Amino acid sequence: MLHGLWSPGSGLLLWRDPADGQDENDDALPSALRRWTDRPFRHSVELTLPGDTGPRRLPAVAVAPPDAAQLLLDLPRRPQGVAGDLRYLAHVARGIERWAQAGRVAPELVRAEKQWWGRWRLLGGEKTRAWSAELAAVMPPVQKQLGRPTSLLDDMSAELTDPIVRALHGPSTSLHPLVAALAEGQPHPRGTQRMADALEEWRASLSGYEPDLVLRLLEPEDTEDDDDAGIGADALWRLEVCLRSEGQAPVSLPVEGTDPHLLQIGIRKLGGALAAYPRLQDVPRDPANLDLLLPTPVVIDQVEHGARALQAAGVALLLPRAWSKVDPSLRLQVTSAAAPVGAEDSLVGMSAIVSYEWQLAVGDMLLTHSEMEQLVAANSDLVKLRGKWVRADAEALAKAARYVGAHSERDATLGGLFAEFTGDDPPPIEVTDVTATGWVETLLDGQAQPETVPAPPGLLAELRPYQQRGLDWLAFMSRLGLGAVLADDMGLGKTVQLLALLEHERANTDTAAPTLLVCPMSVVGNWQREAERFVPGLRVHVHHGAQRLRDAELAAATGDHDLVITTYAIVARDIAQLAELPWHRVVLDEAQHVKNSNTAQSRATRAVPAAHRVALTGTPVENRLEELRAILDFANPKLLGSASSVRAKFAVPIERDHDPAAAARLRALTAPFVLRRVKTDPDVISDLPDKFEQTVRANLTAEQAALYRAVVDDMMKKIRDKEGMARKGAVLAALTRLKQVCNHPAHYLGDGSPVLRRGRHRSGKLGLVEDIVESVLGDGEKVLLFTQFREFGQLIAPYLEQRFATVVPFLHGGVAKGRRDSMVTQFQEESGPPIMLLSLKAGGTGLNLTAANHVVHLDRWWNPAVENQATDRAFRIGQRRDVQVRKLVCVGTVEERIDEMLTGKQELADLAIGVGENWITELSTEQLHSLLTLGDDAVGD
Repeated sequence: MLHGLWSPGSGLLLWRDPADGQDENDDALPSALRRWTDRPFRHSVELTLPGDTGPRRLPAVAVAPPDAAQLLLDLPRRPQGVAGDLRYLAHVARGIERWAQAGRVAPELVRAEKQWWGRWRLLGGEKTRAWSAELAAVMPPVQKQLGRPTSLLDDMSAELTDPIVRALHGPSTSLHPLVAALAEGQPHPRGTQRMADALEEWRASLSGYEPDLVLRLLEPEDTEDDDDAGIGADALWRLEVCLRSEGQAPVSLPVEGTDPHLLQIGIRKLGGALAAYPRLQDVPRDPANLDLLLPTPVVIDQVEHGARALQAAGVALLLPRAWSKVDPSLRLQVTSAAAPVGAEDSLVGMSAIVSYEWQLAVGDMLLTHSEMEQLVAANSDLVKLRGKWVRADAEALAKAARYVGAHSERDATLGGLFAEFTGDDPPPIEVTDVTATGWVETLLDGQAQPETVPAPPGLLAELRPYQQRGLDWLAFMSRLGLGAVLADDMGLGKTVQLLALLEHERANTDTAAPTLLVCPMSVVGNWQREAERFVPGLRVHVHHGAQRLRDAELAAATGDHDLVITTYAIVARDIAQLAELPWHRVVLDEAQHVKNSNTAQSRATRAVPAAHRVALTGTPVENRLEELRAILDFANPKLLGSASSVRAKFAVPIERDHDPAAAARLRALTAPFVLRRVKTDPDVISDLPDKFEQTVRANLTAEQAALYRAVVDDMMKKIRDKEGMARKGAVLAALTRLKQVCNHPAHYLGDGSPVLRRGRHRSGKLGLVEDIVESVLGDGEKVLLFTQFREFGQLIAPYLEQRFATVVPFLHGGVAKGRRDSMVTQFQEESGPPIMLLSLKAGGTGLNLTAANHVVHLDRWWNPAVENQATDRAFRIGQRRDVQVRKLVCVGTVEERIDEMLTGKQELADLAIGVGENWITELSTEQLHSLLTLGDDAVGD
């Protein structure tokens, strides 16, 4: 069976059902297809087919739009061997042909490859949008995997209309250059922007344009009784019915005073919206206008489900600007005694007494018990919390609140605390923070460093800094009676760190029992040589071979030595004897040898009693999480629970479902017991190329300048009579709006208006970004674009994709972990996308994106430390090229003024680093006006 997909930038992709033979059905295909299926399938498409648990890559043939138009139109109505998805694309192509035959097309000029090209384009209008909405509703699910239905249809229409019209029109003998360019598909030698604008204006006049329907959701007005958490289930939300003309803000429709023609349009279009989302038909209405009054359950359903139905019907839904969706999370506070100083201290280890308290947070707000009770009683996904409306999963909140009430303990053990994660009733939501006091704080705090261990006098080696930290950590874990997994990369010196620990203990303690080291037979000799080389005073005995000591002789030998080396095979054979001897410590080298906990050698290593256990491995997880569980079960028995429990609670959710909450719980459990360093750690390898930073300035457009002045004037009016927090809030809100204006008018307005107007940039900054990206891509390099605003990224990502004909991944806080990892992996590949857009908060830390050597900060955070963290996604270990960093500011605006302050005044820069933008709120009204007033040179030509 032959399938087809439309891929923006690639055109038509033909691919075979993987269940069929290579050419099994080709003879039955129409002749229009056979000439394409005879070619090698050199391209590929990534899809998730029915029954698959994840995407797979399938070979495909790419057909350029002109050939695709002819192929799809030549397909019979019911072709054999052709899947429904390909027949669907043929149906779309025939629809475009009917529109063209009806004369619903117009010429346009587009700029590409530094030339003007004449192209045919479908006219807009209500009928065209209805046709597109119908096609989007029946689009095959497999096609939807490549993008939003409306975006895919828009791209297909734009690419196929021109060749279809040209084929219908045929060759032209006209000498007019525009007619010739349209007929031949050639550049227009005398094309200009003015000509393109004129054609666009003419096309708009032909489309019979009507204003669009916009539904704007407004929060309920505050009352005296709704300032507590959980209030809001009985509130009525106003759904304002508006009309929006191109380039204008939405306008409400009061019955009295509205033009009758516009009112008729609004009523007709509202009827279409009610038909698309019937749940709005039964809600109360405001008799003074067309507005609807929605109960909270309807609001929740509208956002979760109705928005998609309205969008498919061509109706925009605007949500409150400050409205946010937050995820509930758990936090844990642990109280323990002060850190011990001696190994004989009985208050440490997995049996130590600790107290712990669970806390519930919604976003950044830590809830009180009263607030939790009210949220549970409200039983609504939309609640008002401390004056803000937030969306949160009511069921998850209720489960978490019950868990907090039932699982806090005052006199528990550390082992019991870890059982909170591994038992039959684990935390129902993600645990985002664990804080502690005493010795548990030292254990759990990944930033805290154990005491520095003095270099043992008998150690004939100079430890590298990270090796010294490894020795400190091993001694610390031994003192606490907690098993340790040293998981450094191969070649970083796990051997010398362990030998240094033994020499430290030999010189500083009276420990009489030796250490038993179990390793593969191939490295027994290496351990002997390394011990003789680095710690010649350490007494070493090898328990191996047919002549190895047994019974009393073995007991006597172990008592006279500090280190006994044996192999995994021997420990399994001699477990009865080894288990009877006193051991201070058991060490497993290449501990992945016990990754299968059911083998004889794995059971034997766990059966040897010892006060301390250490596992050395460069690969703590090779294939499955069960391997990590087995190694940790040796170091700290029952830490993660049984194999079946770990599989159900961690392995399946993480390995199969990529569940970030399960991964977070696993990290919280294992991090204190595993020390892992890799060769790419900054503390291990310090060579990096140069970094060049510059501030790049853009002019505002006239539209931006007008909006900027309006925001400043509005703020100055609001703050004249305000003081304290009210004044600070107004200033910070205005700063945010000014940043949005500097980014793009549509970002500030939030009205869904286009990026360009009449082919011209509405934002000087975005025009500059386009020039920078074009230069970077021209050099064959990659670029990271950072913004602090998720909405701005969502606004410009589609534009950049269309402008540069490439996928532009946008990594922000709403991207699931699996998709986030996929974005990073694909970007790092040589063939991956050359542009990546990231929100500063979600993408500013924790990522390795060294495939890019250009970083552009689209809007300033005004905290250099935060920007530097984001820049370090590219400027980090593994980067081999010089990194170019550009920080964009708009001329004559607050962006430029603060950039100059941060650059020129160190004391102000130091203050900004500490408190972000808060210092601005402390300025006087006159200083604020001077800082924010638009400069004379702000607006470009």
